[in-house]
Amino acid sequence: MLRDTWVLFRHGVRATVRQKVGIVFGAVQPLLFLVLFGPIFTTFGTWETLVPGLIVQLGLLSMGLAGFGVVFEKRSGALERMRVTPASRLALLLGRVLNNAVTLVVQTVLLLAVAFALGLRAPAPGLAAGFVLVVVLGISLAALSYAIALTINEHLFAPVMSTAVVPLILLSGSFLPMSMAPGWLDAISHISPFRYVLEALRELFQGRYLTSTVGAGVVVTVVFAAVALTIGARVFDRENA
Repeated sequence: MLRDTWVLFRHGVRATVRQKVGIVFGAVQPLLFLVLFGPIFTTFGTWETLVPGLIVQLGLLSMGLAGFGVVFEKRSGALERMRVTPASRLALLLGRVLNNAVTLVVQTVLLLAVAFALGLRAPAPGLAAGFVLVVVLGISLAALSYAIALTINEHLFAPVMSTAVVPLILLSGSFLPMSMAPGWLDAISHISPFRYVLEALRELFQGRYLTSTVGAGVVVTVVFAAVALTIGARVFDRENA
């Protein structure tokens, strides 16, 4: 399985490298918010509050729509051809999601570079811990996105996922902390796992590590990853049986 995963991952990375513009384009919206909204936000908030929100937004936009790749492979017949190979079914998923994680890392680094130029001053340990959370979250989102793409009609994937991502971004507190929202909206946002991850990122970016908020974010991230990868693996196994 490891060899199959590596082969698929390497193939995916090569294809991604050939589409450098696509990597940058995927980070355009969070970058625009950073550059255009950031100076306004910092009149009443901090970069350490805004930037984690934009990173989660980037993850949802980039990894939540990762399933587009499988949609195109289904249409072209590439996925059908993979079904007759002896490659591990789990490797078919892991090779893809690890490639997506590399894309997310590059996009996040680009976002952080611009943020530091504008005034972000997050501590190195907080950045490192936050990076781990973001990568795990990204892998989980990508796996879930692939599962959805293989489950629903290929023509419905784009409108369904595009519609779902926007409220998830808003309910995570990406633009403003949900503690500032009306009570009913704040209560609804607790259903979303992305709120807990984002609040943990904000704590880490402010140099606070051993807090209940960070602990909750870590637990939610691990549980979400386990559920998403399990669903993704089962769907890939069923679709490629």
